[in-house]
Amino acid sequence: MAAKTVQLDVVSAEERLFSGAVETLQVTGSEGELGIYPGHAPLLTTLKPGMVRVVKEGGEEEIIYVAGGVLEVQPHNVSVLADTAIRGEELDEQKALEAMKRAEEAIADKSSDLSYAEAAAELARAMAQLRVLQQLRRRA
Repeated sequence: MAAKTVQLDVVSAEERLFSGAVETLQVTGSEGELGIYPGHAPLLTTLKPGMVRVVKEGGEEEIIYVAGGVLEVQPHNVSVLADTAIRGEELDEQKALEAMKRAEEAIADKSSDLSYAEAAAELARAMAQLRVLQQLRRRA
């Protein structure tokens, strides 16, 4: 009989945000969207800024924002090692909007202190946070 859950650990540099049995999780890897289920083949990939959607044992859903990192899938456990990770409900929409505005201004201003690459990365993180907030609103 196939396993119905897999052990998931979501860890950032500051704290462990989640540890427990999950039925599935969805993340944005470097090559696109990934759905991980029990019995998934081993995998190692980088993560783009975005949402980690976790369906816990019993069907309860949790959403976590990650600003990038690494996903490792092993036969009986999955690890998300995030640069930064924030529970979806703890995201600050106003801060994300301000960061997006600053990044857009830096991209438009060639004399900005931020390089184009830094500004583009900041913009991607802010937009990912806003997408997570939109997803949370749809669920509510």
